[in-house]
Amino acid sequence: MTEWLVEPLAFEFFRRALVAAVLAAGLCAVIGVYVVLRGMAYLGGALSHAVLPGVAVAYLAGGSVFLGGLAAGIATSLGVGFVSRHNRIKEDTAIGIVLAGAFALGVAIVSAVRSYSADLTNLLFGNVLAVTPGDLWQIGGVGLVVLLAMLFLHRKWTVLAFDPAYAAASGFPVGALHYALMILLSLSIVAAMQAVGVLLVTSLLIAPPATARLTTRRVSSMMLLSVAWGALAAVAGLYASFYLNIASGAAIVLVSVLLFFVVFLFAPGQGVLAGLIRRSQPTPGRLA
Repeated sequence: MTEWLVEPLAFEFFRRALVAAVLAAGLCAVIGVYVVLRGMAYLGGALSHAVLPGVAVAYLAGGSVFLGGLAAGIATSLGVGFVSRHNRIKEDTAIGIVLAGAFALGVAIVSAVRSYSADLTNLLFGNVLAVTPGDLWQIGGVGLVVLLAMLFLHRKWTVLAFDPAYAAASGFPVGALHYALMILLSLSIVAAMQAVGVLLVTSLLIAPPATARLTTRRVSSMMLLSVAWGALAAVAGLYASFYLNIASGAAIVLVSVLLFFVVFLFAPGQGVLAGLIRRSQPTPGRLA
């Protein structure tokens, strides 16, 4: 058992990938807590797909893929906000329209290249085994920015998640708080795309926080558990990728989703099985 765990660590690329995967999963898990609490999974998915045109343009132009993806994510957030201001267009409709347009533009740009580059494929589907020291610094830097933002905005984001009307009545800058979260979400998506790719990063944003929410009602505990579940999925998925010779990003996401369903079914008190047991027990005071 020990040899099975230690053997991959002999390779420098695996050690570097392990650090990158844990950092990316933890980063997505932290910001994903607010996404889950506010019911913004659809918008998170839209942003993760909408960075594709920015990434593709930046790559083909020889510029910074990180900045290109970030610009596309911010532009998508602003576009959704602009369209949804119309009194006959709801936010989910605006998200669907902007998502479709942004993703189609990205696919069109990529398909215009006669030969699909391996680098572009890695950005779409992830290849954490190919991360560089620069990628590690990038993920760590974004993580630091997110943590600093949380120190100042955590309480306001939490109030906004549970009671937007109260937040507005209390004088909170609701619009600014929303767009600040969207910018950090875009940052996190672009930083994590090397690990799992832009097409799969949504799962890291949603699955660990959703898993944590099944086992606690406190936001602080939910955040810690979310990071723990994300890190566990990253480590287990990377080992599965190494030994089964499958795509690393897909392996990490599959483990994350598997953990969610295990907790969903078997969590003490909150799981489906616990609910079935409670319903099958006779109510006190009633004859069996």
